[in-house]
Amino acid sequence: MPAKIGKIYLTPGGAQLIVTKGGPGELSDGAVPLEMKDGGGGFPPEAVPGSASLALGKRYRSADAAVEVLINKPGPCDLRYDGEPMQLKESKPLPSSD
Repeated sequence: MPAKIGKIYLTPGGAQLIVTKGGPGELSDGAVPLEMKDGGGGFPPEAVPGSASLALGKRYRSADAAVEVLINKPGPCDLRYDGEPMQLKESKPLPSSD
């Protein structure tokens, strides 16, 4: 399922994220594909959340910068896009005011 812009996705560990820049690939927690919030599906009972923790308000992007997400509910997740780990997006430094 492609990462659709503006959609909220859930992880097996309970974290939530919203896609701010979409792409054709799949978001996953390790090998477990993420579910859309109102998708009605659910995760298989054997789905185990990743060990890394996603922090509230942080942005992550794919290695090729094709997809970006914003975390709106923290939780454990090994966040990946098309099997590749997503990286924490660093904030831009503000100019000095002096």
